[in-house]
Amino acid sequence: MQAKLLAKVKLESELRQALEHQQWRLHYQPQVDRRGRLIGVEALLRWQHPERGLVSPGEFIPLLESTGLINDVGEWVLEEACQQLAQWAGSPLLDRLTISVNISPLQFRENNFLQRVEQVFQRTQAPLEQLKLEVTETLFVEARDDARDKMLSLKALGVRFSLDDFGTGYSSLAYLAQLPLDQLKIDQSFVQQVLESKANAAIVESTIALAKSLSLDVIAEGVEVEAQQAWLMAHGCHAFQGYLFGRPVSVNDIEAAVLAQSYA
Repeated sequence: MQAKLLAKVKLESELRQALEHQQWRLHYQPQVDRRGRLIGVEALLRWQHPERGLVSPGEFIPLLESTGLINDVGEWVLEEACQQLAQWAGSPLLDRLTISVNISPLQFRENNFLQRVEQVFQRTQAPLEQLKLEVTETLFVEARDDARDKMLSLKALGVRFSLDDFGTGYSSLAYLAQLPLDQLKIDQSFVQQVLESKANAAIVESTIALAKSLSLDVIAEGVEVEAQQAWLMAHGCHAFQGYLFGRPVSVNDIEAAVLAQSYA
């Protein structure tokens, strides 16, 4: 127990240094349409540790949240993504790409969340219609109306919202209809079982139908094999993310992929 406590204290100290010395990196995972053409990316945080190299998000994200550092790091992620969108806005090949940014429920519930986000928008001058904020169902377990009001304020600026990990959390369908959402993201735990599990297949099929009835886009994450994509397409899902289409890579790799796509 003492060893675990000391390791946690050391990791927390290193996380604070990571923020101070800008050791964070953003990698981007491709999102594609039914033809395999790149339509957007999800921004994923990585920690470039000076001794350990890239540290797994599963190791440090929970500590960021428990210490409250997620607010500052989350703002850094949003600003980096917005700066990237602002840069892409000047390119006819890149200006239609969207960037999805995960927002922690803890970050979203902060009293000054809207103020901090709007300041990021002012500093970067990003085209907000190309920005998607990904929120999870746990955001709506507490203070649902407050979350909805904040979403509406950002929606008025042009920001779009995607509900991440759909089906794994709160899943109040009555409240879902009241949220200013643009997209449902089918969780990979369901996607990866559609070929083997009738129950998971039924959940995914129902989610696609629900999204259509609510006039929402739908994207499936965790697509790893062509058979999964074929099944999803046959059931009406036409946007995908997963290792079948690419792992998280640097922005240079994304831009190179778009360039190659334009000559294909």
